[in-house]
Amino acid sequence: MKEIILCKYGEIALKGLNKSTFESMMVKTIKRRLASAGEFRVTKSQSTLYVEPLGEDPDVDEFENRLSKVFGIVKLCRSGAVEKDLGAICEKAPEYLAEVLENARTFKVNARRSDKKFPHKSPEICAELGGAILERFPHLEVDVHDPQVTVTVEVREDYAYVHSDPVDGAGGIPVGSSGRALLLLSGGIDSPVAGYMMARRGAVVEAIHFEAPPYTSDRARMKVETLAKLMTAYCGDVKFFCVPFTEIQELLRDNCPEELFTILMRRLMMEIAQRICEKDGDIQALVTGESLGQVASQTMYAMVCTDAACRMPVFRPCIGMDKSEIVEIARKIGTFETSILPYEDCCTVFTPKHPKTRPSLAEVEKAQASFDFEPYIQKAVEGTSVTLIKNR
Repeated sequence: MKEIILCKYGEIALKGLNKSTFESMMVKTIKRRLASAGEFRVTKSQSTLYVEPLGEDPDVDEFENRLSKVFGIVKLCRSGAVEKDLGAICEKAPEYLAEVLENARTFKVNARRSDKKFPHKSPEICAELGGAILERFPHLEVDVHDPQVTVTVEVREDYAYVHSDPVDGAGGIPVGSSGRALLLLSGGIDSPVAGYMMARRGAVVEAIHFEAPPYTSDRARMKVETLAKLMTAYCGDVKFFCVPFTEIQELLRDNCPEELFTILMRRLMMEIAQRICEKDGDIQALVTGESLGQVASQTMYAMVCTDAACRMPVFRPCIGMDKSEIVEIARKIGTFETSILPYEDCCTVFTPKHPKTRPSLAEVEKAQASFDFEPYIQKAVEGTSVTLIKNR
């Protein structure tokens, strides 16, 4: 019996005339993500993508793992494809699901007939297959309300697909369907989560990091590059910009009020990021991991002062989340353990003892205007290195 992974999607099915565009983007993403896992075939029908591993002894577990991180897929059903014959279904389904059923106590059977020409209706399929399962596994009991295992038969155009409970997919919409955004990637817990959440809504995520040697180490940069690499499992390849920021931070320390240091630093970061976006030519927005009220630079007053320096949208997908919610997502996507490694980033350099939490825009702009940062901003932009961090 050949094994096929059914990839089901949610909101994409509601896209109307644009549905095929989203499906095509998802197919392209799947082909890129699975390219190094082995041979496979991808087809689509009835709001489902069919991924069939090919060749001898394919690693279906690896295919399933990679597919679970493709945005747009809501559920994954690892299925056995059976000829559309009730006798064949009753014979082969218990065999295919033997490992799952042997370790369960209760089960039920669901049947869905997309092919209405199939001569047996859903209740009959459920009754016949349920009887075959009980005959093969007499220790089982039927529980239609809260079963440990739900055996599903989907009678479709070509085959009857048999599977147990589906695996959750990443959800969202395909990467590439919502433009490109530049993520300010600090090395902390929040910013990788923000990048993940934007990619989940279809954005192609690039990353920019500000380093300040000797105050920050090579290990700190390697940590951030590792985070970007971990993000590629969900976001795809990430273009990584690394900005030399030491000189600007030292100038801020020496020429500006200490209590405004962090806000002024953020404004200059935004300016540099915007110029890199303009230089690149096709990035529509900036993304940060800020959460309202989490630290002094993330008060509403501080964010107003930061955004006043921006000519392009700034998205903050973590803005209304508390730390525990952000940590939960970081653990889920595999970035948490790297984020908590004790290597400093530039945001912790020269941190003021008493940062101003309610700055006014007038005083911030006055402080920034007291020194000509323009040549140093341009120098930082020109000194920025660019690396493509690839998925797999």
